[in-house]
Amino acid sequence: MTQTTTFILMLVTYKTKPGLRSAFHQTILNEGLQEASRKEPGNLAYDYFLSVDHPDELLLVEKWKDQAAIELHKTLPHYLRLRELKTTYIDSVSILITDIRKE
Repeated sequence: MTQTTTFILMLVTYKTKPGLRSAFHQTILNEGLQEASRKEPGNLAYDYFLSVDHPDELLLVEKWKDQAAIELHKTLPHYLRLRELKTTYIDSVSILITDIRKE
């Protein structure tokens, strides 16, 4: 019998203000925001990827066990800090959210 796994996948594309991608990414790493998110209950993945073709874009791939884990994430200090950083570094954000079912 095959076990079914379900999770929520979020693809968050950040477009930084011109020339600020590296500073934004480095601040996230230096302040431990990525690592703190990875340690949350219900977090399955939390990884940033830098675009080769678009120097002001980076992609955040998040995988969460369920919606409750995402809702908890939105209340934590490191998430709130990331929201603050966006006002300094980010021009726009697009988010794709989908439920994944893996058998």
